[in-house]
Amino acid sequence: MSSDPTVPVDPSHGESGAPPPAGRMPLTRTGALWSALIVGFLVLIVLLVFITQNTETETLSFLAWTWSLPKGVAILLAAVGGGLITALAGTARIFQLRRAAKRTARR
Repeated sequence: MSSDPTVPVDPSHGESGAPPPAGRMPLTRTGALWSALIVGFLVLIVLLVFITQNTETETLSFLAWTWSLPKGVAILLAAVGGGLITALAGTARIFQLRRAAKRTARR
């Protein structure tokens, strides 16, 4: 099979077009989603255990604001905030690359 980037490739058969080995099912989007959901629930359970074991109240200060939160919740919020900042930076980079690809495709 040719490697022409304009021709879509069936991910279940790869580039070769050969069927998967006998006894092994190909990975589908639904199967990948199911696996991701299971991993997500396991992570959620671990986070819930972490929060319930770290219930001591901590006083937090940022600029002029001061508030009290359980330690587990404070760490979780910090991690979520860091993840959101990372996602925003990644999203900005994706838009930048798409814009550059459109400019290149127009030429």
